Amino acid sequence: MQGLFKRASVSLFALMLVLPAAAHAQTAKTVPESQMQMQLSFAPLVKQTSGAVVNVYAEKTVRRQSPFAGDPFFEQFFGQQMPNRSEKQSSLGSGVIVEANGTVVTNNHVIEGADDIKVALSDGREFPCKVVLRDDRIDLAVLKIDTKESFPTLPIGNSDTVEVGDLVLAIGNPFGVGQTVTSGIVSALARNQVIKNEFGFFIQTDASINPGNSGGALMNMKGELIGINTAIFSRGGGSNGIGFAIPANLVKVFLASADAGVKSFERPYVGASFDAVTSEVAEALGLNKARGALVVKVSEGGPAAKAGLKAGEIVTAVDGVSVEHPDALLYRLTTAGLGTSVKLTVIENGREEQLPLTLARAPETSPRDQRTIGGHTPFTGAVVENLSPRVADELRMPPESAGVVVSEVKEDSPAARLGFEPKDIIVSINGTDVKSTSELSEIADSDPGFWRVEIERDGQRIRQFFR
Repeated sequence: MQGLFKRASVSLFALMLVLPAAAHAQTAKTVPESQMQMQLSFAPLVKQTSGAVVNVYAEKTVRRQSPFAGDPFFEQFFGQQMPNRSEKQSSLGSGVIVEANGTVVTNNHVIEGADDIKVALSDGREFPCKVVLRDDRIDLAVLKIDTKESFPTLPIGNSDTVEVGDLVLAIGNPFGVGQTVTSGIVSALARNQVIKNEFGFFIQTDASINPGNSGGALMNMKGELIGINTAIFSRGGGSNGIGFAIPANLVKVFLASADAGVKSFERPYVGASFDAVTSEVAEALGLNKARGALVVKVSEGGPAAKAGLKAGEIVTAVDGVSVEHPDALLYRLTTAGLGTSVKLTVIENGREEQLPLTLARAPETSPRDQRTIGGHTPFTGAVVENLSPRVADELRMPPESAGVVVSEVKEDSPAARLGFEPKDIIVSINGTDVKSTSELSEIADSDPGFWRVEIERDGQRIRQFFR
């Protein structure tokens, strides 16, 4: 007991570590066993790491339209159209310096739409910065401080080694009061359906996380970044002891893409769609519990089809790591990285097998062709593209989408006034199927005068008539 206390007392961390038997390579984790151990402090660890956590200030200009704009009475009364106003909106979040050259990781929602971004260090200095890479699906962004100065960093740990019950610290700027440190434990792993986006794999913690903490550090007792604080579960806007962080292993992959200079973050293309395994499905398939990802559809010629994956099978693990739900499968494939090969553990009819899956970029099965439609047509002002898995991924659409898609609608154009929206798939015009942008352009140039247009929006077919 005395020897145990000595090792803990000289530690910089609040959690004491016990040296295991020589046969074990890693240290074992124990709970405090004395009052003296309970009095250990986080202060040395905070002093060592807090300099790498910054405040992120984002500012954007918003145009406010006058409520009387367009009203003929007021325009006639005042003799001119009521002017619109512009105002600046500010948001506050946190970030983590992960490279000495001033590379900062934060949440995308902290800087989304910002015209001007600054970071403030713990010593009070402020620096302008620019966005290197951002992605709204995984809610991450990489910033670069505009200076040649060298900065303190927080090393990125391995979030796969995190266990429920591990002690953690959360560092950020809640409510704009200044840098704040809170402590807690990891209360759950692999949480999904936390926020409304396409990504769902979070570390849950009871360390207090409040508005302004977004983008800040969730740190282990080694002083390593294990997550980026992202969201809270709250009924009143404050912390209720349930916070969520994006795992560090996903941050590593995203940071590598930013360092490589890519314009957008690409996730591996699987060529299959998945659904959650319900208790009814698990019972029907003879599983002892509802877990894994049920294969719903496999695209012909895609990586999943080449690997031998079939509809009705259940993926339960990736490289031996258990998969709890479809979001967990997406996380494991994304963190494995493009260009690698993984082994899927698949169950079919009670039989388990291993399937090798190569992780590649989404292909361009149709030639990329972007056109802006002009002339006197309902589509004038619409930017259209041939759909392929690559384009569908860029537009945040299902990978199996096909045909011609509206990728952008010019403001105040005929297409905008008639209600066309980005992600609308143009199915047919006057009974003729539209399969490519060139076909759409030819039909538009013919100017039939009467337009019977069928589009697909969010899986629903809509028919419209124009003259």
